[in-house]
Amino acid sequence: MTPAVGDEASTSASLPPAAGQELPIEGKTVKALTLLSLKRTFELFAGNYGQKVAADEASQRAKIACKIRDEYLAVRDFKLPERPAAPGASKGSSAEAAANGTAMAKAGGGAEAVLAAGGAKSTTAKLIETMPKPADQAARAAAAAAGALVLHQGARAVVPTAAGGHKEYVPSAQLARRLPSKWPRPAWHAPWKMYRVVAGHLGPVRSLAVDAGNEWVVTGSADRTIKIWDLATGQLRLTLTGHIEQVTGLAVSDRHPYMFSCGLDKMVKCWDLEYNKVIRHYHGHLSGVYSLALHPTLDVLMTGGRDSVCRVWDMRTKMQVHCLTGHDDTVCSILSQSTDPQVITGAHDKTIRLWDIRRPSTMATLTYHKKSVRALAMHPTEYAFAGGSADNIKKYRLPPGEFLHNMLQNQKAIISCMAVNEDGVLVSGADNGSLWFWDWTSGNNFQAAQSVLQPGSLESEANICACAFDATGTRLLTAEGDKTIKFWRQDEAATPESHPVNFRPPRDMRRF
Repeated sequence: MTPAVGDEASTSASLPPAAGQELPIEGKTVKALTLLSLKRTFELFAGNYGQKVAADEASQRAKIACKIRDEYLAVRDFKLPERPAAPGASKGSSAEAAANGTAMAKAGGGAEAVLAAGGAKSTTAKLIETMPKPADQAARAAAAAAGALVLHQGARAVVPTAAGGHKEYVPSAQLARRLPSKWPRPAWHAPWKMYRVVAGHLGPVRSLAVDAGNEWVVTGSADRTIKIWDLATGQLRLTLTGHIEQVTGLAVSDRHPYMFSCGLDKMVKCWDLEYNKVIRHYHGHLSGVYSLALHPTLDVLMTGGRDSVCRVWDMRTKMQVHCLTGHDDTVCSILSQSTDPQVITGAHDKTIRLWDIRRPSTMATLTYHKKSVRALAMHPTEYAFAGGSADNIKKYRLPPGEFLHNMLQNQKAIISCMAVNEDGVLVSGADNGSLWFWDWTSGNNFQAAQSVLQPGSLESEANICACAFDATGTRLLTAEGDKTIKFWRQDEAATPESHPVNFRPPRDMRRF
């Protein structure tokens, strides 16, 4: 049976809307919707406008404890001074003021009373009363009230924890206490200045030695000659010839009238200074000889060269006593002393070797340097020596060769010569013409001088090949690549006020 049209309409009106069909929007104007939104916003944000946020009691207590400790710890137990009464005030008002002061003092001490003085039993005052007090506060407050002088002691404060308990406050300064530097402070030394330049060689001056009597100085040059100069006047006394190559090493004996020289011609010569002639030759080196040293007590001569060995010679018989082998490159610096180790050598293989000449054998090998050890210097009184290299200048203690420390500054050049006097002044010369003066004890550089080139010299000739102090240690002589010998001495007009010590103790001293 087919339904009627009216029945179909009533049936569709009673059915629920389909799933995809949208509900009808209520008919409200834009103004009504805006007012409704403003009402809801006011109820959400402006309902408690002007009211203070409730303070967290634990946070306020921690804040007040920190403020008392940081700002009022030194005066928290001092007695408040009594204010003089006004001329028209009665005794009753004075007694009332005294009672109020006593009540505030009982509330928690001087600082707490100052904090709570703004009003009677404010919220801050109530928090102060609930804060824990140190155990010795009562004794210190009684001593302060009695008028005694109280030594301020930094009492450890107690601060609340997040869990609601309390703990003792430990400042970071007690966790990592800064210790004073144990580095020795350098002694003051007067600055050095050049006062004389001596010229006469036709080539770079490679070697230098001073007479034990402090009367003359001898120099060897690349022009194959040896010249003797008067130490006081700088005048040329004598010129010796005999080498056919550069003269690279010189030594003057303090027990014999002999002078020894070596050069790149593989020759080692002994000169008799009474006759100014060569009396002995020491044959054995296979290449150029770079360094030379005399034993202070024995008639023994040590030479080292490009054949990577140090040869020990008998001065009288011209025989080779020992051949100290072990280096892998040129032996360019030699030291000698009367006690073990009697021979110390530095080489281009970056090592320093201490030798026992009785066996012969190596007592110790020092491998602290990273570059060629071209210079060694023995302290005249201490049992120690210094080694110079392009990386740094290092100090060692004898006899074991124990490494002490590096110098505090870096010359940043190839160290070619070093010397030290009894006053503790170490001088180092480099291939760039820089001459640095150091305090031996602390390793602090107190003067950095630069050699002045002679007119007409090339910039590449600004190198200091050798240096030495005279017998008194008050004059310094440098042999340089611009064919001159320069004389240096201390500035007598200098004072600690005019030239103060610029010293900063090292924080993290590198040992290697």
